[in-house]
Amino acid sequence: MTWTPEGHVDAEPARTDSDGGADKRPPALSLGEFLRWAWRQFTSMRVALILLFLLAVAAIPGSVIPQSDVDPLAVRDFRARNPGLSEWYDRFSLFDVYSAPWFAAIYLALLVSLVGCILPRSWQHFTAMRAKPPRTPSRLSRMPAYRSFTVDAPSGEVQAAAYAELRGRRFRVADPRDDGSVAAEAGFLRETGNLVFHLSLVVVLLAVALGGLFGYRGTVLVPEGSGFSNSIVQYDNFSSGSLFEATDLPPFSLQVDRFVMEFIDAGSQIGQADNYEATVSFVPEPGAEARTETIRVNEPLNVDGTLIHILNPGYAPAFTIRNADREILAEGPVPFLPQDDNFTSTGVVKVPVADDEGPDLGIEGVFLPTADVGQNGPVSIFPEPRNPQVFLTAFYGDLGLNSGVAQSIYRLDKDGLEQFEDSDGEPFRAALAAGDTVELPDGSGFITFDGYVSWVNLQISRNSGKEIALAGALLAVAGLAASLYVRRRRLWVRAGTDDEGRTVVEVAGLHRSEGGNLDDEVGAVAEGVHRRLSKDQLDEET
Repeated sequence: MTWTPEGHVDAEPARTDSDGGADKRPPALSLGEFLRWAWRQFTSMRVALILLFLLAVAAIPGSVIPQSDVDPLAVRDFRARNPGLSEWYDRFSLFDVYSAPWFAAIYLALLVSLVGCILPRSWQHFTAMRAKPPRTPSRLSRMPAYRSFTVDAPSGEVQAAAYAELRGRRFRVADPRDDGSVAAEAGFLRETGNLVFHLSLVVVLLAVALGGLFGYRGTVLVPEGSGFSNSIVQYDNFSSGSLFEATDLPPFSLQVDRFVMEFIDAGSQIGQADNYEATVSFVPEPGAEARTETIRVNEPLNVDGTLIHILNPGYAPAFTIRNADREILAEGPVPFLPQDDNFTSTGVVKVPVADDEGPDLGIEGVFLPTADVGQNGPVSIFPEPRNPQVFLTAFYGDLGLNSGVAQSIYRLDKDGLEQFEDSDGEPFRAALAAGDTVELPDGSGFITFDGYVSWVNLQISRNSGKEIALAGALLAVAGLAASLYVRRRRLWVRAGTDDEGRTVVEVAGLHRSEGGNLDDEVGAVAEGVHRRLSKDQLDEET
């Protein structure tokens, strides 16, 4: 605003651009207007589809990269093979994709966008369903589908016949109008199916979130002949939702009585797994009687909604470790981890010894189910134990078990250890078949390879929302089918009078969605109306 010398107020000067011309740009948005615009963009179907695609892309690493809560052994092996790459994976939570903050952000954004998009559309659809069909156009002959015929019946009878015919075809029909026409509309189920489909996606997303909040998943390695009690301290790896409580764990226990691994031994798929089957003694709760159950791949044991799956198996060579006086220091099976498809397995045996009785012992070994010693050294040529052998070396010193630092049970910390050497000064190595015993250098003790047992890695998990997710998926399929196969269309029937005084019946239709043959449907309605009028006339003559 500017003041003239006389004290009068003139209008605000017109906005001009840099060239002196009128500035045609719209005024800047206020904060409230900008927020409303941003919300409309965020809750548009376009953005929801982009977020859905982004969520699918974000889930790809979870399918390609081993996940800590699914297969911790595979994660451990990946870290050992790729230490540098693993550091970057840890920075972006790629070993825990579905628990990563960036994945949760996409997930939450998609959920909010869908809800903000669907609710207004649902109200609009509800309003449209309650509205009357639109008025009849003045020139029906211009519609995409059109039929006309002449009858002797009066206009009122034509309207009544058209009303009955359209209602019989499940059209939503307006009351006959004063201009001699009847308007009808059908296909609202298309938009209903579309909304049901998107609402079902919200249900599935909420169900998955529910499972993530209240569910849990853990893995435990159980050798054949050993047992497991369902408590958190006995899991090798355990993850749970933020609302999970330890008291939610069902108090069952089980023992793996027998584990069978069968492999294909001929053809192009030789060496591939054919069947994994665990026979367990299962006790559902303390004090209950044990019962025998069988767990197979894709056939888990269900315990009140908790599923016990077979993940991956392996072998546990059994050793007996004695000192120089042949006193037993350690004995029993030790799980070794498979390194290839032929179950070449590596592992360690840690034998702590009292300070006054000598140094600790550490043994590194490679177990070969079907050993073959060739030019490239010993390898396993088949995953089934047809010629089981173990190749090992041994160390002595301080295992560091009392240092207070957690250690892997599958690796030796060699900082405080020295490798045994044979009489030639070479590192000590031995190859043992089942039942063989080797003496450690300098009379330090004896190692006996007693044989082997199988072990199975069990995944124990509960997904609280899987039933809801299944219902949502079924509803989504039904809604998608309706949105694809139902057609939205409008039909009109009008009765007029020609120059000869006869009644001209016009039937026309208009597509609101693509697909289908509207011309045939308009023809069928015209024939139906004509047939009803002919029948009524015949009844009157009779």
